Amino acid sequence: MNHDFTSRIVWTGNRGDGTRRYRGYDRTWDIAVDGHEVVHCSNDPLLGGDPTKMNPEDLLLSALSACHMLWYLHLASNAGIVVLEYRDSPVGHGETLKSGAGRFVSAVLRPDITVATGADLALAAELHGRVHEFCFIARSVNFPVSYQPTFTEATSPS
Repeated sequence: MNHDFTSRIVWTGNRGDGTRRYRGYDRTWDIAVDGHEVVHCSNDPLLGGDPTKMNPEDLLLSALSACHMLWYLHLASNAGIVVLEYRDSPVGHGETLKSGAGRFVSAVLRPDITVATGADLALAAELHGRVHEFCFIARSVNFPVSYQPTFTEATSPS
């Protein structure tokens, strides 16, 4: 089954003179997807972007982490592991060549997961390796993704 995903990217950085001068325009844009809130973005601050806005690297790493989380929750639910909280602090490792070209060389997902008391923690950890079989984003990137989960047991909800 094939899927089409759509988005609209609208450059918002024209200060009135377009790209006439390299330093005469902002590296900002909006992501607009029908039915969703607009996301205001900018270039990486290292490249002159607005540090208060998401940049493409932030978005890619966040998409990778979110996709992993959603599949993990699905697999955990199917395996009878009750997840009560899930937070991730992923790190993407990149390189920039002398030419200015850059790329991600790896990413580490570091989810901190709270599970119900008595959960099979070995199985809970093992599920992370299975997510890559399903996650659309992880299956689409060309760099290795590793996982360093930590687990906390808590009383399950009534």
